[in-house]
Amino acid sequence: MRQSEAIQVLSVQDRKGRYVYTGGDLAKLFPRDGARALQAGLGRLVRSGLLLRAGRGVYVFALSRHRGPDTIEQVARTLRRGAYNYVSLESALSQHGAISQVPPDRLTVMTTGRKGEYATPFGVIEFTHTRRPLRDILAGARRVGRPLRLACKQAAWRDLRRVGRNTHLVDQEALRED
Repeated sequence: MRQSEAIQVLSVQDRKGRYVYTGGDLAKLFPRDGARALQAGLGRLVRSGLLLRAGRGVYVFALSRHRGPDTIEQVARTLRRGAYNYVSLESALSQHGAISQVPPDRLTVMTTGRKGEYATPFGVIEFTHTRRPLRDILAGARRVGRPLRLACKQAAWRDLRRVGRNTHLVDQEALRED
C-alpha cells in the first residue's frame, strides 16, 4: 500500500467516525495487499507517523479529527472486542467525585475478557476480569455518550471491594450522595 492510498482510505473511514483499528480491520480495508505486504506497509505507516501503535495489534489513525479524550476508551474497546467492557473501579469513582487521587492518564476497565494492562500513547488501560452476569453489568453500568459504559457509583464501589483494591481513598459521603 502506498501512503497516499492509505491516507485516502483512512480519511474516508475517519469521516464515518472510525479511526481505531485492529490489524484485521486494516487487512479488510487494504485487501489487495498480502499478509507480508500488509505488515510491511503498516510498519512504514507507523514509522511515518500516519498510524499510532496503541497496543498489541491496535492502531489509531494519527490524522483523525475524532481523536480526543475518548480515544483511550476506543482503544480499550478495540483491545477487548467481543467482550463486555465498562469503566469502573477508580476511574468511575473519580468521575463520580468519590475519589480524587487517580492519575488522569489511567483507565480502569472491568471486562468479561482477559485481564491485562496496556501502556498506550493515550494512557495506561488496566483490564480487570469480572464474572458478573450480563444482566448485572447492564443494570450497573450506563451509556453516557462515550465509547464504554460507565459504572454507577455503587457498582464501581462493589467492584472495587470485590477485586480487593485499596478502598481508603474513597469518600464515603460522596458514595451516599445521589
